[in-house]
Amino acid sequence: MNGEAGRVSAARRRDVLDALRRGAVPAAGLDLLAVGLDRFERVAAEDLSAVAAGGSVFKAVRGEYGSGKTFFTRWLAERAKKAGLATAEVQISENETPLHRLETVYRRLTERLTTATFPPSALRHVVDGWFYALEEDVLAAGETTGDGVAGDGVAGDDAAALDRAVGELVDRRLADVGRTAPAFAAALRGYRAALAAGDEATAAAVLAWLGGQPHVAASARRAAGVRGDLDHFGALGFLQGLLVVLRDSGFRGLLLVLDEVETLQRVRSDARDKALNALRQLIDEVHSGRFPGLFLVITGTPAFYDGPQGVARLAPLAQRLATDFTANPKFDNPRAVQLRLAGFTEASLVELGGRVRDLYAAGSSGDAAARIGTLVDDAYLGELAGAVAGRLGGKVGVAPRLFLKKLVADVLDRVDQFDDFAPRRDYPLTIGVADMTDLERNAARADDIDLDLD
Repeated sequence: MNGEAGRVSAARRRDVLDALRRGAVPAAGLDLLAVGLDRFERVAAEDLSAVAAGGSVFKAVRGEYGSGKTFFTRWLAERAKKAGLATAEVQISENETPLHRLETVYRRLTERLTTATFPPSALRHVVDGWFYALEEDVLAAGETTGDGVAGDGVAGDDAAALDRAVGELVDRRLADVGRTAPAFAAALRGYRAALAAGDEATAAAVLAWLGGQPHVAASARRAAGVRGDLDHFGALGFLQGLLVVLRDSGFRGLLLVLDEVETLQRVRSDARDKALNALRQLIDEVHSGRFPGLFLVITGTPAFYDGPQGVARLAPLAQRLATDFTANPKFDNPRAVQLRLAGFTEASLVELGGRVRDLYAAGSSGDAAARIGTLVDDAYLGELAGAVAGRLGGKVGVAPRLFLKKLVADVLDRVDQFDDFAPRRDYPLTIGVADMTDLERNAARADDIDLDLD
């Protein structure tokens, strides 16, 4: 049995297995399942260190549907949290989060903002932590002489002086942001003033406005001294401000994933061109150093990066993303702007199944663990992997989700609970329509596979 599986906590093991049982990507614990990602580990660590030191990084992940793009970005997010970064995963979509409207991207970012300690949305925890840190800096400066606050006579019981000094420090910390998005600092001051006045409703409304939410009450906006809703151009300034707040709150940066960017290919041509230009602008701003502490990742299919309805429509963007993939995939450069995910083979699917089996067995009783090791050996994992892939038109790259769902829910659970269950004898693989995603159904139909569709 894999020694690492035996060292996993019961809660972590349960969370991973429950997600696989549902056919979902686990929210955490992906290092336990990472097969074939070792070639990215060193460069990922280098990039995260650069971001934590105040740099900025952009990467484009490419892979066919089912190749593991979501798994890869969540694996990277786990590593980012361990490195002290906050993370956010934003699904790009034509109606809810169109890329040509960056204000919607910023809003989803704040809704999905996550830290190692707080789940989405962690925005309020981050902002409250920032003000606490500023107060500590002011009090320390009043005693020592630092940050230009000394000599103000700030004492712990002098609330008015403390508020005044913190307000001045807010202005200094956000000076660069204020030149392009002055409303960001104004909203923060308004949020703090509402809290000090005990007006929780106004504080929550101002924080919602700061997070890019539309339709905030006019009274709350007036109280904070801000107007209207956040727009496309203001979103970049707010992102810059959020990075400052994260840094001063003790976080070392932000990993922002824009997932499924290939959906741009399906929108109207005018909206598509605007979105491609917005992506080009965002990449240029990252490379210019405007967003210290930002690790920006996009994901898309090869058709998006290479096809006529994607990146190729905007030559400057195509030039920025150009990467040579003519060599053997094993020689792909992890430091290149694009990272290619090759997808699963039956051998790597068996390796992944082995990790899940060992993880499951480590939490089972002695007798059940022994049965699992005997009945669900690597040979059986190979048979199950081949059978699932066969039911999907032989497309192994599409098989991992269903393979793991069937392995956990239909095989391991039964071996664990029933002494006389033998999967080779008692489990004929069936894949029903309800089991499959649209992608998996398309793969099954593509080759006219005779499925047992219950």
